[in-house]
Amino acid sequence: MAQQQAVRVAVAGISHGHIGWIFNRKDKKDIELVGIYETDPALVDKFVKRYGLDRKLFYDNLDKMLEATRPEAVTAFGPINEHIKVVRASAPRKIHVMVEKPLATTIKDAREIASLAQKHGIKVLTNYETSWYSSNQHVYQLAEEGKLGEIRKVMVNDGHQGPKEIGVSNEFFAWLTDPVQNGGGALTDFGCYGANLMTWLMKGERPLSVTAVTQQNKPDIYPKVDDEATIILQYPRAQCVIQGSWNWTFARKDMEVYGTKGYAVAVDRTTVRQRLQEKAPEEKLNLAPRPAPFEDPFSVLADVVRGRLVQDQNDLYELPINVTVVEILEAARESARAGKRVVLK
Repeated sequence: MAQQQAVRVAVAGISHGHIGWIFNRKDKKDIELVGIYETDPALVDKFVKRYGLDRKLFYDNLDKMLEATRPEAVTAFGPINEHIKVVRASAPRKIHVMVEKPLATTIKDAREIASLAQKHGIKVLTNYETSWYSSNQHVYQLAEEGKLGEIRKVMVNDGHQGPKEIGVSNEFFAWLTDPVQNGGGALTDFGCYGANLMTWLMKGERPLSVTAVTQQNKPDIYPKVDDEATIILQYPRAQCVIQGSWNWTFARKDMEVYGTKGYAVAVDRTTVRQRLQEKAPEEKLNLAPRPAPFEDPFSVLADVVRGRLVQDQNDLYELPINVTVVEILEAARESARAGKRVVLK
């Protein structure tokens, strides 16, 4: 079988802390990096030195880069509020887009992204680390098979000690702690995971209401945004409690799903604890990682662009769920600000 040609990929922005991945996968040949858009010359210098990149790859104008390099897909690694700009430039050129979570900072932008994608026939994927976890897939499958019964309560806990505490770069820190560029602090950064997973578990159903409490435990470090957020999503027969925090003892990304028949806890990427009958003890499972391409978002992107991977509309990466995520986060910010429950229209 002939090797399929590598997908031509361009990068829009390099300030996000996860950008290193695309430069550290030289053993994989499914994508070819053709251009990088970045307006900060000091950051460009740093990356040229760190990864031995050719300066000819870099452009300080997004449209010029897209015209000159003709990529098939763009992956965005800048502030969240710039995702809309990337899609506006890419969609009319029929260029697919993958952004880092969440999709956007406002529901207005999220809906515009979705309508541009539909109008121009492109994919816009949102990358979450938790989409790579075999543990979450296992829990979803248990729910699908009816082994948990009807879902009643879900708890999703995400976060770490804080961006400064874990030593993120200055460029990343600058916008991650900016209420406009990031859309909030821990509420956006880590609240989005729970909104993404719960909307998936609920087959795309939107919650009836969103209630959120935010807190600044470390105003000296994070003066402009929350570092602690608890969000409650209420559904007709289920509730989800999302805890997004920059105050955990250690980094965590876990999910607990409780149904009328059993429960399952995705402890980490490959570990699950489950109890499917009252009279049975809890079991602990160590799962294999997800098969290729699912452990590598760039491989997922390449396979989607090439048509090798067709994802369900209700997939964690796809637009319907991720537009709802932004709606939930916007309602959560409003709830925290107003000090009351927000009912979704």
